[in-house]
Amino acid sequence: MSNDEIFAAAYREHYWAVSRYVARRLDGRAGEVEEVVAEVFTVAWRRRADLPDTPLPWLYGVARNCLANAVRGHGRRRRLVDRLGNDDTAHGRHIAAGPEADTPGGWVHEALARLSPADQEVLRLAAWEDLGVDEIAVALGCGSRAASMRLHRARRRLRAEIDRMRPAPALTEHPRVTVPKEHGHG
Repeated sequence: MSNDEIFAAAYREHYWAVSRYVARRLDGRAGEVEEVVAEVFTVAWRRRADLPDTPLPWLYGVARNCLANAVRGHGRRRRLVDRLGNDDTAHGRHIAAGPEADTPGGWVHEALARLSPADQEVLRLAAWEDLGVDEIAVALGCGSRAASMRLHRARRRLRAEIDRMRPAPALTEHPRVTVPKEHGHG
């Protein structure tokens, strides 16, 4: 198979997985998803001779870099808009969500958001993208042992955050049960 055919097969097979990967990380900025995914496959096209036999983890690695560029660009645009004063919040148009707007499992996302970006990414690769340790290593550009340790530590930190967020159970006093002593006299 030629490099062009290998690229075309990777594109057909993994377009939607890469799109979901990007969409989950842009959280609410759907307009940018197609742009970032297009950039991912543009890079893949330019580097089609480098596509590995299992391209999805490699494509996730490219997507991470493209997302980082998009996030930096979004931050620059946001700062510019803030300086210009055309921000919706500057004009009092910010709408706060009501308590009924809580999404199911929101506490998990809240706990995840409290972790470092590196911890978030390794957990998302394992849970959302359903990658194994070797594939996570490819996506992160590190060795399998390092990926395994990163995943283990991130899971431990997530568990600690979840435990911190969980309200302490109310202490209920149980009536004391007394057992009569046997005297042995009869």
